[in-house]
Amino acid sequence: MYEVELKFPVADPAEAERRLAALAARLGTPVEQVDRFFTHPCRDFARTDEALRLRRTAAAVAITWKGPRIDPTTKTRREIELPIVAAEEPQGSGAAIDRWTELLEALGFHRFREVAKRRRHGAVSWQGRDVQIAVDEVAGLGGFLELELQAAEADVATARGCLESLAGALGCTATERRSYLELLLAREG
Repeated sequence: MYEVELKFPVADPAEAERRLAALAARLGTPVEQVDRFFTHPCRDFARTDEALRLRRTAAAVAITWKGPRIDPTTKTRREIELPIVAAEEPQGSGAAIDRWTELLEALGFHRFREVAKRRRHGAVSWQGRDVQIAVDEVAGLGGFLELELQAAEADVATARGCLESLAGALGCTATERRSYLELLLAREG
């Protein structure tokens, strides 16, 4: 499966939420997320356009690999995400992410950077699809709106068209293809 995503900077996340509500979007409770990114011991993820991260929330920890983007206008890429469950401790505790960090570092990966954000997940029905949405407030960057669909390779173009149509209805025009990590690194020079 591919993650087809469009991301837009928004000056006012609350206004973005109001526009989504006008389209009958269902928004959840905001959650705090910390994404811990790693470098590979044998290849340069910046050159191969890949990412490996551990994501921690209050309720869960997950490990995710993101493959290279396959499209020049969206953030469409293959993604594999697996939940991490530690039976002896509550899911999402800091100890689980630290133990997984220790494992990855023992295998030769290096902790590179963390990205913290406040995310409000949701969904909106558009063109017969349930589009996943996220309104983010990223530490050091500001507000963003993400629109996402999961699609088989043969359905990527149709999914992209659906997201572009929804973005137009929301008045979003300035897409941002870079990840939050890339934006933070660019800001730091």
